[in-house]
Amino acid sequence: MTAVRGVVRIIAFNWPFYAGAVGAVLVAAAAASSFPAGSWLPLALTGAAAMAVFWIVASISASWCVYDRSALMRGTWIPSALGFRPRSWMVIAAGVDEMTPALRTAFAGSHGRAFDIYDPAVMTERSIARARKWAPADAERINGRSLPVADRSFEAVVLPLSAHELRTHEGRRGLFEEVHRALVTDGRVVVAEHLRDVANFVAFGPGVLHFHSRRAWLRCFTDAGFAIRDEFPITPFVRVFVLGRL
Repeated sequence: MTAVRGVVRIIAFNWPFYAGAVGAVLVAAAAASSFPAGSWLPLALTGAAAMAVFWIVASISASWCVYDRSALMRGTWIPSALGFRPRSWMVIAAGVDEMTPALRTAFAGSHGRAFDIYDPAVMTERSIARARKWAPADAERINGRSLPVADRSFEAVVLPLSAHELRTHEGRRGLFEEVHRALVTDGRVVVAEHLRDVANFVAFGPGVLHFHSRRAWLRCFTDAGFAIRDEFPITPFVRVFVLGRL
């Protein structure tokens, strides 16, 4: 079960979507068989059903690749991405936070804090509310526009698939401005995100609209006072940005 633990969680968080998609496929298939031969509607319904089946399988496969096959949430890649061992660090999550336990192990003896920026008034998707049930008990629930930390008090900040839940540019910029305030002069920020790109469209179909483009992230980082120091993929579906202060 461990080999599919991540994808099982994804399905559990989003089960209404998957149930609705399967139901739509069954309805489309049944409807297609009821039309007379030669009608274009059966072909259209069959095509729609085939696309739905493809995206169900593709999204589950991509989620398995990201959450179960890659090192993303195991955090083993964080030390090399940072290039140093931080004495103080924070994780900013929105829902499930599997990164904090990994970093407490990787950076044993350091000072780490875990924050949860979940805001039900902004993050209205029920999947996030379901995901929060898995959040660690020690994650501090905060407003992303006001981190409860002193200026320049952290050497590293990690945002694992969380900042995209802030749906406006202003909201994301506000969070990264606070991260900028909290970061020491030569500190680093590690941001892991799905992008609104071809690979994620193939995997998630219309769900790709929940993500943001690379251009949108670059604008956010620049507006908040950051420059990209490094950038690399973890699987074809997740992009990692390593940021430093301008």
